[in-house]
Amino acid sequence: MTGIDVRTDSYVVDVPNGQSLTLSWASVTDTGRKRQVNQDALIVDYPIFAVADGMGGHEAGEVASAAVIARLAESVASGDAVDREAVENALRAAVDDMLEQVGQSDLGTGTTVTGIVFGLAGSDKDTPSWTVFNIGDSRVYRLLGDELVQVTLDHSVVQELISIGAITPDEAETHPHGNVITRAVGFSDEPLPDYTDVPAQDKARWLVCSDGLTKELTDFGLRHFLLQSATPEEAVRSLVDAALENGGRDNISAIVLDEILAAGA
Repeated sequence: MTGIDVRTDSYVVDVPNGQSLTLSWASVTDTGRKRQVNQDALIVDYPIFAVADGMGGHEAGEVASAAVIARLAESVASGDAVDREAVENALRAAVDDMLEQVGQSDLGTGTTVTGIVFGLAGSDKDTPSWTVFNIGDSRVYRLLGDELVQVTLDHSVVQELISIGAITPDEAETHPHGNVITRAVGFSDEPLPDYTDVPAQDKARWLVCSDGLTKELTDFGLRHFLLQSATPEEAVRSLVDAALENGGRDNISAIVLDEILAAGA
């Protein structure tokens, strides 16, 4: 195995009905085999787990992804609830930071961002739940039992072509516009993510990753390594090692998180 730097942690949440939810996670970001600079950035700080994949000339992509992660980290550090409004406020502030640090760029300065945020949902705030958010083509997957589901939908040219039936998912793998995204944080549009709410579930496993992973591994490959790995640390090591062995053409970032629901003490 390669000497990738994996970080691990866990957190126990007291949830209604006398239960506790144990969250265990591991994360890694790697420059890959072809790039000189890692323009990916991560936040793995309860209650938010997210990946940003920067783009732009020179250091612009690195600045963009770092700005988004820094602003999301501020929302956690504030002690206030990290809800949809907090996420959007963080993204707007990050856009201002990009303009201040990089200015206007002919190549464009921006970043994807995707992740999951834990909270209590429902009218009585008694349902442990995740809010999945996404801008761009980084992805969130959820493994439950032996079924792997891609929760997010890519904001990309090839995804739009797939949606209208112009190309197949297999054809998308080698499409010449495979790297062209249609929405990002930092471009002219308002940075408003797509959202999906997913109830917490005992023994669910989440994967949050940049496209550096999904360029090298099919969904079948992702599912294989997630199923075969006993722990989040083993899972991220296996996934990133496989992506590097398959070429590592881009920066590679992955977060794997397990949730275990149990009766309270």
